[in-house]
Amino acid sequence: MRFNRPLVGGAAAVLLLLIVAGIALTRSGGPSTARADVMAAGLYNPPHSAPDFMLRGSNGSDVTLSRFRGKIVLLTFGFTSCAAVCPTNLATLAQTRKALGKTADRVQVVFVTVDPDRDGVAQLRDYVSAFDPTFVGATGTPEELAAARGKYGVTATKEGRGEDYAFAHTSSIFLIDPAGKLRAMMPFGHEAKDFVHDINLVLAS
Repeated sequence: MRFNRPLVGGAAAVLLLLIVAGIALTRSGGPSTARADVMAAGLYNPPHSAPDFMLRGSNGSDVTLSRFRGKIVLLTFGFTSCAAVCPTNLATLAQTRKALGKTADRVQVVFVTVDPDRDGVAQLRDYVSAFDPTFVGATGTPEELAAARGKYGVTATKEGRGEDYAFAHTSSIFLIDPAGKLRAMMPFGHEAKDFVHDINLVLAS
C-alpha cells in the first residue's frame, strides 16, 4: 500500500513525471532476475475467474472485463491526482506495451479510479491517454467503485481534508489472462521487462 499526495500542475506535471519515470526505468534496465520459466508476479494458484464489473469508461463505452476477452488485461486502481505511484505504474505499463511490439495489441490496460468525486470520464481520458492512447480509465458511483475494489481485495483510504486530500491505496497490478482468469498480481516497483516476461509466458501457455 502506498500513500499518494495530490499531483499539482495537471497534464503538464503528468507528462513530466512520465518522462522522469521513463528515464529511471531505462537506467535500471538489464537482465531480469526472473527465471525464464517462472513468472515474476505472485501467482493465483489455481487461477480463477476474474470478478467482473461494469463501470463508465474513458473511451465513452461501458467497461467490463468480459469485453476484453481474448486479451491480457492489466488491471490497476488509482486516481489522477496521485503524486507518484499511479503515474509510475502507468508509465511502466506504457513501456511494457512499447516493448511488446506487435504483441501489444493483445494487451489492454484498465485504470479504475478510487476518486469518483474528481475523476470523471473526461478527466480520466486526458490522464490515461497521456501515457498511452489505448489505456482505458473507468469510473462510477462510490458504491460501484467500492464493489469493484472489494472483489479484488483493493483498499483505498481517503487521507486529508479539503481539496488537498489523497488516498492510501493498493498499488499492485492484476494480470488477467485472455480466458478471463485471474493469473497473477504484480507488486508495485517491478520494471517493464518483468511485465513483458510474464505476458509472454501467459500467451505461450
